[in-house]
Amino acid sequence: MNKEATCMTTRANMEVEVSRVTVKCPSQCSRRCSQTQYHKPCMFFCQKCCRTCLCVPPGYYGNKAVCPCYNNWKTKEGGPKCP
Repeated sequence: MNKEATCMTTRANMEVEVSRVTVKCPSQCSRRCSQTQYHKPCMFFCQKCCRTCLCVPPGYYGNKAVCPCYNNWKTKEGGPKCP
């Protein structure tokens, strides 16, 4: 297999993986945001983070070390972007 074919195969596999994760984002974020009083903003930012990072940490709070992108994405002020 040549280099161009390998690149195309890898890109196709990534697109399938991204679409699988994107489909799971609403349910994973519903779980993550289920115990907050700020459900709507939590869902908005969780889904944004999920689409970008392709993961949502387990549990309702914390456990961000499991997903480094989710943990390291910060606001302009330096606070956590992802719930």
